[in-house]
Amino acid sequence: MTPAAPTTSTRALPHPAREDIRLEGVLHALSDPMRLRIVRELVAGAGDELSCSHFDLPVTKSTTTHHFRVLRESGVIRQVYRGTAKMNGLRRDDLDDLFPGLLDSLLAAAAAADRQAARLGLTG
Repeated sequence: MTPAAPTTSTRALPHPAREDIRLEGVLHALSDPMRLRIVRELVAGAGDELSCSHFDLPVTKSTTTHHFRVLRESGVIRQVYRGTAKMNGLRRDDLDDLFPGLLDSLLAAAAAADRQAARLGLTG
């Protein structure tokens, strides 16, 4: 007997269509440090989908769920169920097409802020 291939669940999550993604929603989603951290980890994953359990955030599980929902509803990430795991992928193509350079600029600014905080001894 051959092992069964992984299946995608029929539990579909709502996502905005590309044309419904709004700049103010994306900026709001990325204005929170925890959500920005999630996006940075997705970028570091080089386009791979990452499960929710991959992210080690210093907040409660319900707060983590909230952050993922805000990112999904704003169009920053796409979430799909693969078996029992909820997988997360950055909607980079959509964001880059709609708002050229925005994501790279925000990520570069966040990295510069981190470097500045480290120089000033403001990191934990």
